Amino acid sequence: MIRPIAIAASFLGSPAACDCRQALALGLDVSGSVDQAEYRLQLDGVAAALQSPEVQQLILSEGLAPVRMAIFEWSETHHQRILVNWTDIRVRQDLARIEANLSSVTRSNAPQGTALGSAMQFGADLLAQQSECWKRTLDLSGDGKRNLGPHPQEVKNELSRSGITINGLVIGVDDADQSDQRTVQVSELTAYFTASVIMGPDAFVEVALGFDDYKAAMTRKLIRELESLSLSEVGRTTRP
Repeated sequence: MIRPIAIAASFLGSPAACDCRQALALGLDVSGSVDQAEYRLQLDGVAAALQSPEVQQLILSEGLAPVRMAIFEWSETHHQRILVNWTDIRVRQDLARIEANLSSVTRSNAPQGTALGSAMQFGADLLAQQSECWKRTLDLSGDGKRNLGPHPQEVKNELSRSGITINGLVIGVDDADQSDQRTVQVSELTAYFTASVIMGPDAFVEVALGFDDYKAAMTRKLIRELESLSLSEVGRTTRP
């Protein structure tokens, strides 16, 4: 059972309730370690997660301001491509349009490197456009550590007063025959994201054991993020 989001009736009557309940920017890793099949698993995984009944129930909560979503891909310092621009999600048809957009996307000629810090900066700039939202969250998926561009820890320090939350979805190697290696790789990457990437209230790291597990991991992640909007957070993010 999905827990209801705690919002006071008096707050719902305020002008801020006409704006946006939560801004979610999803950043997908398209660096050189991600092949064409894995690229498609990410896009299809996001689309499927948005169609899950639990996620839809949380997004389409009646009487609440809408969730607003943007989706982008990232690799090197100057490669960030918006796949879905900011979209208010009010009805199921809005989710269906996002799914259709993701289904029609073809992979660009993205450079090979992994500029995780630059992806954090790009996502933060996107969220800065949504200052009226009660909560602003950046979701960053990745299967490796930064190998060029600003260090994520430095960017995290720069964004410490931005008021945003950054969550991570780490992706393990897909070869099930290398189970020991996959466990070590996921553990190391989870620790890396925990120390240097995630930040803000209730920030967390979700884990996909491989790209085949991405849909399930994204679904868990969205449910956790959408459930986390408590009355105390609403007051904190809308207070002048």
